This record gives sequence, C-alpha cells and structure tokens, in this order.
Amino acid sequence: MKMSRRAQRMDRHHKRKRLLGELNMVSLMDIFTILVFFLLVNSSDVETLPSTKSVRLPDSVASMPPRQTVVVVVNDQDIVVQGRRVASVDAVLGGGDLIEPLRTELDYQTRKALGGGQSREEAEAREITIMGDKEIPYKLLKKIMVTCVSAKYENISLAVVRKAGDKG
Repeated sequence: MKMSRRAQRMDRHHKRKRLLGELNMVSLMDIFTILVFFLLVNSSDVETLPSTKSVRLPDSVASMPPRQTVVVVVNDQDIVVQGRRVASVDAVLGGGDLIEPLRTELDYQTRKALGGGQSREEAEAREITIMGDKEIPYKLLKKIMVTCVSAKYENISLAVVRKAGDKG
C-alpha cells in the first residue's frame, strides 16, 4: 500500500529527529581522561608531614604550611630521619652535644639530594623539619638542633599542630 504525502513527510521528519540523539563515546572518553589527568597533576600541591602515632605534636597558632624538607621525627624512644632510625633517645641523652649518628645520616641526605639533581644553591639552602613529641626534654631538642646546624642544615622548622578555631 502506498503512503500518502503527509505520511511520507512525517516519516522523513521523524527520521531526521532520531539522528540528533546519538553520542560520540570516543570523544566523551577523551574528555574524561583529560579531566582525570588534570585532577591528578593538580592535586599534588599539598605538602604533608609523615604521620606517626608515637609523636604528639605541640599545639600552636602557626599558619605556615609545611614545605618539602628533610624530616627528623623524635619520640620518647627513637630519633628517625626520613623513616630510618638513627639513634635511641637514651643513648643520646647520656652523650655530648653532638649526635654523631644523626650527623652521619644528615650528611648522607645531603649527598643524596646532590645526586638527585639538586643544584649546589638548592643544597646550600638546606631546610629541615623536626617533628618532636611535646613531652621530649628541651636538652634533647637542643642537641638535635646543634647537630643539624653542624651538618649545615641552618633553616630549622618545628612541626606543630594548629590550634582549632585560630585563623591566620
């Protein structure tokens, strides 16, 4: 049976409208892939200090965020540099002002930074962050700081927990 002109026209019209509803999945996947890479690259701007349960940091109103530095973690038992245990607190408290195992490890960290592509100027401006438990004696903290200065780490930062409610 032959279709009327009006029926043919309506059929053509419906076929045209149906073609507009298609999505190109390849382009959509490309857009989402670019979005994922963008988010991955830009999410790495946050610097965090290593989390240790054995160290309770003191509270402070400091507002400066941490920077990428060598980290010395001190609790009531051990001194740890970049995740490597270098000395026990009991052995250090009985000795002199300089902590030799700590100085040796800091010298190693300097050589490693120079071998890792850091320029001489960047290595000269060495920074170190001390994460000391709030219960450690001041005498121990002073020995660690003297050792850091003797190893040419003269820009020393102390890690603290920002007090709640303070905005800087």
